[in-house]
Amino acid sequence: MSWDTARRILCVRLDSLGDVLMTTPAIQAVRAAAPDRRITLLTSASGAKVAPMIPCIDETIVYDAPWLKATTDRGPERDLAMIRMLRSQGFDGAIIFTVFSQSALPSALLCFLADIPLRIAHARENPYQLLTDWIPDPEPEHGIRHEVARQLALVDHIGGVADESRLILRVPRAARRAAHSLLADLGFAIDEPWILLHPGATAPSRRYPPSQFAAAARALDVPVVVTGSAAESRLAALVCRGIGSKAHNLAGMVELGTLAALIEAAPVVVTNNTGPAHIAAAVGTPVVDIYALTNPQHTPWGVPHRVLSHDVPCRNCFRSTCPHGHNDCIRRVEPALVAQATRELLEV
Repeated sequence: MSWDTARRILCVRLDSLGDVLMTTPAIQAVRAAAPDRRITLLTSASGAKVAPMIPCIDETIVYDAPWLKATTDRGPERDLAMIRMLRSQGFDGAIIFTVFSQSALPSALLCFLADIPLRIAHARENPYQLLTDWIPDPEPEHGIRHEVARQLALVDHIGGVADESRLILRVPRAARRAAHSLLADLGFAIDEPWILLHPGATAPSRRYPPSQFAAAARALDVPVVVTGSAAESRLAALVCRGIGSKAHNLAGMVELGTLAALIEAAPVVVTNNTGPAHIAAAVGTPVVDIYALTNPQHTPWGVPHRVLSHDVPCRNCFRSTCPHGHNDCIRRVEPALVAQATRELLEV
């Protein structure tokens, strides 16, 4: 079998929502090379939430892999069951998408044991039989590419050429109606200046202080919708108290589709380097990204944006928690700078 004849394709992207979105141009390129292909995404519970809004994905398998940091401790039973399930699906090929700091070999072994005959990935070490198509990884020794460029380069080796590199997300009509109804209830005129502010992030090292988010929003003096998960509702409430009467807290009150529709409707999104920054890029909304310098390859792709950081000697630490405890790469970004960047994008 060759990639030209492969029709049942497993795309492995085991990270979070934003990582899945940054892989969508590559997945679409695989689809475009043979439109009759069936594309299955193997991803985490987080990544699976956005999959129904990605039209080039036919089905999704949820798998929280034990070699990813967010996975809870467990025995091998779930992983052995996943091998059996993948084997039963009769996939022709597996495309393993990773960030350069991850090893593709655990996923390659999973697919090898599942009898998937074609397996491609970037790898620094020799995979021997685990990969049928080994693409030596040039990162980081020869520079670090944006995640979108990295994944497009991978599928280019098997004939996946993208006509369009924009992130892909289709907002459901019902979600768009729900978002517009919410905004109307809040008294928002969609064609007037307002911002959507998302203060949360899964990694502590990527969280701009709530008091500084609030100060930036106060300086703008426009209505603000504050979003977040249910777990971030206290954070959102703290930010709203700091902003005052112009803030509206929707944290924990909307599902992902409605959040995407709110982001689509917003003139500008202000956020940390987290999933909503990539949702904004996918729906074409300008974004101010307060960008922790933990890693360089996840900046907003394909939309007007401002990336705000404070340079530090410890940049590119690849840590979820600041090893020095100060978070200076974002904490020292002045709220006035955030407000000015937002004004610039509101005027675009």
